Amino acid sequence: MNFSTGARRLASLACLGAAIVCGSLILAAQNKIAGRPEDHLPSNITPLTAFGERAGWSPDGSRIAFMGKSFGDAFEIDLKTKLVRLLTGHFHHEGFLRVQFLPNGDYFLIGARHFQDIRTTRGRDQEMWVMKADLKSPPVALSQRISEGVAISRKRMKIAWANTHEQVPDALTPGESALYTADVVDQDGTPTLTGRKEILRAHAPECTLEAQDFRNDDHELIYTCYRAPHYADVMGVDLESGKVMTYRKILDEYNEAEGVSPDGSWELIESSRDQGPGRQTASNIDLWKLRLVPNSTDFVRMTYWGNYEGYKASNPVVSPDGQWFAFQSARNDEPAGVGHGIFLYHLKGE
Repeated sequence: MNFSTGARRLASLACLGAAIVCGSLILAAQNKIAGRPEDHLPSNITPLTAFGERAGWSPDGSRIAFMGKSFGDAFEIDLKTKLVRLLTGHFHHEGFLRVQFLPNGDYFLIGARHFQDIRTTRGRDQEMWVMKADLKSPPVALSQRISEGVAISRKRMKIAWANTHEQVPDALTPGESALYTADVVDQDGTPTLTGRKEILRAHAPECTLEAQDFRNDDHELIYTCYRAPHYADVMGVDLESGKVMTYRKILDEYNEAEGVSPDGSWELIESSRDQGPGRQTASNIDLWKLRLVPNSTDFVRMTYWGNYEGYKASNPVVSPDGQWFAFQSARNDEPAGVGHGIFLYHLKGE
């Protein structure tokens, strides 16, 4: 049974008068549903692909790029014709983890030059690459390693990323991470990073940084602060003043920023809220919508994949017109980012 917020409140009230009733109601509220969420879709969610992960919208909203699998090939689907094409099949590579669009329509890829093993290659050796939209040549390396994902401006050829000691041991001490911004420019036909600027540093176990989204006309960067042992917080930093804002930081809750609205007023979050005690980790998440005001309490659940045993919804990204978001079906016993098909969520009227 899927217990609503009202049922949980009822359980809390019961606690005041009867410990036995309280315990049984809370246990029931944490029960998982057997079956597959894909077989019980609400009317505003539609399947797009039967495979794939880590979707990214094209600047005009007509296509979605996605990874076929981790350390695999990048693909693209035309949202009108539903035709899928392979993007990275015309050259040898060691497998990519992410694909996104730059504002000019070129593809931004994250992958390693050589594959050693999953942990080492993902944690230490990932680099940034740019591939021209015409696919006439292999991608060009930007000669910059990266930790996890990249933030890409919707308006400018501006990106932000994080590094940890693993990727740049000469620049950062063990447990230290930093956020950077730079511009992707064309120099004699070759994509190049210029104007690299360090924005913020942090230290584990209190915070390990990951860049996520630009907002406020690129004056602010939304980022995730991963907090030991297994929590995460939604934060922002003013790129001019360096002032840090806290948007959601709950002591025993996992909240990872994933996709910002075009106007920058809200962010989609991977959250462990509602998953119950012992499940407040990245493995037990659903998608929520957070209004971006300091210490926001405007937090609305969007998907219910986590109500099904073994499932989670993850990696949402908002369309350029703000009427849709794409996300993936995922399993809670697999690594972050692994997906099993892309879905579209209609936001009109939300």
